[in-house]
Amino acid sequence: MNRLSKLTLLSLLPLSLFAGEANKLDTGDTAWMLVATAFVMLMTPAGLALFYGGLTRSKNVLNTIGMSLMAYAIGTLVWVIAGYSIAFGDGDFIGTGKLFLSGIDSNTINGTIPELLFVAFQGTFAAITVAIASGSVIERIKFSTFAIFSALWILVVYAPVTHWAWGGGETLNFGEIDFAGGTVVHINAGVAGFVLAMLVGKRKDYQKTAIKPFSPILSVLGAALLWFGWFGFNAGSEVAADGTAASAFLVTNVAASLGVIGWLLAEWIVYKKPTLVGGASGAVAGLVAITPASGTAGVVGAIIIGFVGGVLGFLGVSKIKKLFKVDDSLDAFWVHGLVGIWGSIATALFIASYAMPENFNLGSQLLAQIKAVLLTVVYSAIMTAVVYFVSSLLTGGGRVNEEDEQIGLDETTHGEKALNL
Repeated sequence: MNRLSKLTLLSLLPLSLFAGEANKLDTGDTAWMLVATAFVMLMTPAGLALFYGGLTRSKNVLNTIGMSLMAYAIGTLVWVIAGYSIAFGDGDFIGTGKLFLSGIDSNTINGTIPELLFVAFQGTFAAITVAIASGSVIERIKFSTFAIFSALWILVVYAPVTHWAWGGGETLNFGEIDFAGGTVVHINAGVAGFVLAMLVGKRKDYQKTAIKPFSPILSVLGAALLWFGWFGFNAGSEVAADGTAASAFLVTNVAASLGVIGWLLAEWIVYKKPTLVGGASGAVAGLVAITPASGTAGVVGAIIIGFVGGVLGFLGVSKIKKLFKVDDSLDAFWVHGLVGIWGSIATALFIASYAMPENFNLGSQLLAQIKAVLLTVVYSAIMTAVVYFVSSLLTGGGRVNEEDEQIGLDETTHGEKALNL
């Protein structure tokens, strides 16, 4: 993976120091990455599932949670079959040569860790990305449609974008800094969710009746688990147990905290009541904002990036969203897409002096960030539409019928209730 901080450090040291050291297993790095992978795994079937589940209505809680669980399971399967090959195989536009992890065994080393561990770590990213997009269309998309969509989207959208940013696809790599997934994960997922919401259409009672969250308590708990898992997400993206990982860990925590403060402060000023749902959403916004800059930003940068991310997320959900009239149910675009765009651009603005490469040019780096953002937005939007139409065709339409939507998908799809009182 392309890691600016590592390349900068390596460029300052004599190459002779590293002779014979390439691809040598480091047990410390391996131990850390085992833990980081477990952290990120927790984010999808636990953190995101509870965060989303608490925000939806009581009649659709299990269906909403189930989409995160299903996305993780399906994402893991397609990742080891072909996703990893497309993302990290040899090739320019897409990678090849590693279908079913061909040529990789327990003795294969990637950098300083087993490549199988790197496969597992990156697979958790693929799974949570498509799960994030599910938040835009909960309460009306067919479970079967989203299952097929998840598999195809990871292969057709997520893996190629990953290859361009991290996997060696030189033609469409503009030199952006995306340490842990600003474009690859958050903008990609946010745009996909927005397009899905437009194609599936609005919920029948959208803006006609009050749509209240099932449990703010679950959402806060889910946000806390996401916050916890994000330490593996960002610090683990260094793929080493070193100072850059420690810095990423710290700035992740700082930005998340400032996201909470920024969102609550804005909400307090506008509505006079700071809500816990707002605070939980602010934490996620702060985490999204710092993700691409987590390997290069210092503490001051993290404070600014996280605070602006929280305020921008609030404005997107409460104000800007109304201008578009798209029923993005759980605001996946506004919290992940919009804030992710801010984080990707802010990455160029807040590079710490100790992480700044030689001959750094702010204008050139800003242009690189903007070009990468635009590529991700356009490609994700177009190909998400294609994947949805295919998925919808294979399942006899992508939307549940009106009666099932009115009753709720927990009972009509799963035959269960979130609470049996």
